[in-house]
Amino acid sequence: MSEHRRRSSNPGGEEPSGREADGGRPYAYGNPPEGAPSYGRGGERPSGGRPTAQQPRLTRAEMRRQQGARGGAGAGGGNARRGAAAGATTVGRNGKPAKKRFIDYPRFGKTGFRRWIPSWKLQLSTLLLFFGAGVGAVGVAYAMTPIPDLNKVVESQNNIYYWADGSEMTRQGDTNRQVVELGDISKDLQNAAISTENATFWDDSGIDPKGIARAVYNMATGGETQGGSTITQQYVKNAYLNQDQTLSRKVRELFITLKVNQEDGKDKILTGYLNTSWFGRGATGAQAAAQAYYGVNAKDLNLCQSALLAGLLKGAALYDPATSPANHERAVKRWNEVLDRMVTTGAITKEKRATCAAFPEPVEKKPPASMNGQVSYMVELANKYLMSKDKTITEAAIAKGGFQVHTTFQKDKVEALKKAVDDFQADTLKPDKREKDKFVQIGAATVVPNDGAIVAIYGGPGVEQGHHTNNADTLGVPVGSTFKPFVLAAAMQYGVQTETGNDGKPKRINADSRYLADDKSEIHKLDGSPVIGDDGKPYHQKNSGSSNPGYVSLREAMRYSYNVPFVQLGQDVGTKQVGTLVEQMGLRKESLTDSSTTTFPLGTSTPSAIRLASAYSVFAARGMQTDPYSVSKVIRGGVELKTFAKPTPKPVLEEVVADNVTDVLTTVAKIGTGEKTNALGRPIAGKTGTTDGGKSAWWVGYTPSLVTSVGMWREEAGKPGLLTLDGTAGKDEVHGGDFPTDIFTRYMKTILNGQPKETFPKPGEIGEQVDSSGAPATASASATATATTPVPDPTTIAPTVPSLSPSAPATPSNSPSPNESCLLPAPLCPSGSPSSTRTKPPKPTGSGTGTGSPPATEPANGIAANPGQN
Repeated sequence: MSEHRRRSSNPGGEEPSGREADGGRPYAYGNPPEGAPSYGRGGERPSGGRPTAQQPRLTRAEMRRQQGARGGAGAGGGNARRGAAAGATTVGRNGKPAKKRFIDYPRFGKTGFRRWIPSWKLQLSTLLLFFGAGVGAVGVAYAMTPIPDLNKVVESQNNIYYWADGSEMTRQGDTNRQVVELGDISKDLQNAAISTENATFWDDSGIDPKGIARAVYNMATGGETQGGSTITQQYVKNAYLNQDQTLSRKVRELFITLKVNQEDGKDKILTGYLNTSWFGRGATGAQAAAQAYYGVNAKDLNLCQSALLAGLLKGAALYDPATSPANHERAVKRWNEVLDRMVTTGAITKEKRATCAAFPEPVEKKPPASMNGQVSYMVELANKYLMSKDKTITEAAIAKGGFQVHTTFQKDKVEALKKAVDDFQADTLKPDKREKDKFVQIGAATVVPNDGAIVAIYGGPGVEQGHHTNNADTLGVPVGSTFKPFVLAAAMQYGVQTETGNDGKPKRINADSRYLADDKSEIHKLDGSPVIGDDGKPYHQKNSGSSNPGYVSLREAMRYSYNVPFVQLGQDVGTKQVGTLVEQMGLRKESLTDSSTTTFPLGTSTPSAIRLASAYSVFAARGMQTDPYSVSKVIRGGVELKTFAKPTPKPVLEEVVADNVTDVLTTVAKIGTGEKTNALGRPIAGKTGTTDGGKSAWWVGYTPSLVTSVGMWREEAGKPGLLTLDGTAGKDEVHGGDFPTDIFTRYMKTILNGQPKETFPKPGEIGEQVDSSGAPATASASATATATTPVPDPTTIAPTVPSLSPSAPATPSNSPSPNESCLLPAPLCPSGSPSSTRTKPPKPTGSGTGTGSPPATEPANGIAANPGQN
C-alpha cells in the first residue's frame, strides 16, 4: 500500500481517532486492539518492516465483531446492543472467537423468550430427522412383518362348554371348511361379494386410508370399532389376525395387507377371501356355505342364491333367514340390496336382476348331534352373552374356537324343567286329534335372585326337531297381567299423583287402597276428564269376565286379576313412571311398548321369559336388581378373560316396597288365580298373565331363592304371528292359571323335593290407604276383609280348592258380591251398571257401560293390544 494512502489527513499533528488512523481509514473499522502500536503522526515506526506485515488487517466479520465489542463498552442504540450480545456469546475468555455449537439451542445471542424459540434451520432439521426416522422404522417393520402360513392360521379348535358344577356339557367346533379354487366358485358369487363389499377391488391398492383412520380414531375415542373396508383387508383379518380391536393389530393388518397386495395377485386374494369368510351354520368358505344353505357345490350357485350368501358376509347371525322371523325379514331386505348393488356396479343387467323375483329359501339347518335337546339353546345363549360382553368376540371368532366357557346352567334343574314340559304335553296335548293342540310353543327360565345366574331354561323341543328359535329368549309374545305387580310397585314407590302428602309429593299407597273394578268402567286422566279412545269416545276398560264387584282393594284386584283397577292406577301413578321402573328392574327398552298408552299396565310389552323372571327377582331379592347372566368364566389360550366378572346387585326398589308386593303376590298363589301352586305345600308368590284373544298365557312364580317364568303361545314355524290358544287341550279359554302354572308346579315339585321350606319376610308398613275418587266413605265388607283377614297357610288348604279361573262364572262364589257386601242404604248400593248406582264424583275413576276403542296400543306385529286378563 502506498505512503500516500497511509498519510494522515490530519495536518494539525493531533492524535488521530480510530477512524482517522492509517491515513484516514479506520483500523479494522475501529480502534486498534489493546497492545497494538499507534501510528499516528509523529509516532515511531517499528523496526523490522512495514507495520501491516506485523499486524494484518482483520476480515470484515472480525471487524463487525470488533464494532460490536465497542458498542457493548459504551455505544448506545439497538445495533450496539445486538452487537454486544453477539460479541459476548462468540468471544471466548482468551479473546478468541468461541467455538460454534452443533445444536444452537437455547439460542446464543438471543434474550428473553426468543432465546427459547428454535431457529427455522433447527425446526426444519428436526422435522426431517423425525420424518426420516419414521420412514426408516416403517421400512424396518414392513420388512420384518412376515405373511403367516395360511394353512396354519386357519386351523380351528373346539369350544368347550361346562355346567355350573364344572362338568363338561358339550363341545362345539366341527367347523365345515373346504378350500376350493376360484374357478370352482360361482362367478355370480364372486361378483356379488365384490359389488357389496369392495366395488373397487380390481383397481385399489388393497387398503382404505380413510377407513383405517376412522377405525384408529374410534378406538382412540372409545367409539364403535370397525373392520377393514376392502376385501384385501378383510381377507387378512379373517386369515391372519385375531379379532382384537387394538392399534398394534391395525398396524399389523396394514403391513400384511400391503405385502399381500404386492406379492399376491387379485385372483389369489379373492380366492383366499371367499375361502376364509364366515357364512354361519358352521360354514367357513364359499364351498361349505353352498352345501350348508343349498346343498350344492359353490360352482353351481345361481345368481339368486349367490346374492343371499353375499349378504351373509355382513353378519351371518343377523341374516340367516331360517334362524328367526326377524332374521328372515332382514335377510330378504339384504338380498334385494345385494342384487340392486350388482346392477349399480354393472355386474349384472336389469334384465338378469329381474330373474330373481322369488326369495331363494335355504334348506333346513342340520345341527350336530352334540347340540341336541336343550344344549343348543344353552350354547346359543352363552355365545350371545360372550359377544355382548366382549365386542372382540364375534361369531367368526367363536367358530374358530379355543374358548373354555363355564356356564351358570345347573344340569339337574335343566333336566327337571324339560321333564315338566314333556310330561305336561304328554298328559294334556293331543296334536294328532285336536287341531288347536298343534304349534303350541313353551318357553321358560329360572333365575337366582340377588345373583342373576340363569340356572335353567326351556327353549323348545330341540334343533333336531326343527325348532331353532330359543323360546326362553324370544321377543314378540305379550306377557299380559304379569305386568300388574310392576304398576303396584310404582304406586308404592313413587305414590299416586291424585293426592299429595304433607311434603307436597305424590302420596304413597298400600295394598288396602280401593279402586273400582266393574267391567267396562270409564278410565280417567289426572284432571278427571275421561281418556279418549281412537274412536273419539271415552275409553271403557274391560275385565276378563263381566262381573261388577264395585270398589275392591288392590290386593283383591291382584288376586282376581281385574283389569280396570290397574289401568286406572296406571293413570294415577303415570304410565311413563311405570315404564321407567320396569327398565330399572331389568326389562329391555326394545321389548317395551309405548309407556304412554293407556293399556301399558296390562302387559302389552313382550319381554323374554329370561328377562321377565329377572325383573320378578327384584321382588324376591327385596328390591335388589342384578342383570341376568349365563357365563361365569371364560378361558382363552390358557388366560382367563377379565370381562366376565359377576354382575353387581344394585338397589331399585325400597325393601319395604318389594316385601309388600311379594305379600300381595302370595295371596295370588294361595287363594287367587295361581292356586295350583298350593300342591307344593310351601310359600309361593307369583302372578298369572293372559292376553286378549288368548294369544299367550304366563305364570311367574318364586320362592326366596328361585324365580321361574313360564310362557305359552301358539305359532306355526315359518309363519310369523301368534295363533289363539282358545280351544287348546279342549278348553274354551286358556289362562295363565291353567297350563303355565301347571308346568311350574311340576317343575318345582322336582327341584324342591327334600329342600327346607323358605318363608318370605314379613312386610313392614308402607304408605297409606288412598282410595280412588268415588269410593264409598265406608268400606264394603269384602274390602275390609281383604285388609284384615289373614290368608290361610297353603299347607292347611285342602287339595280341592274351588276353581278361580276367569273362565268360571262371572261372579265366583268367593269373590266380592256388589249387592251382598254393600253396607250403604239401598239406593246407594250398586246393582247392575256402575253408572246406575253412583253419583258421578267431581273426579270419578269409573262409570258407564260403553266400551269405546282403546287408544292405539297395538304392536307392529299385530298382536292384540288389550291383554291382561290373568
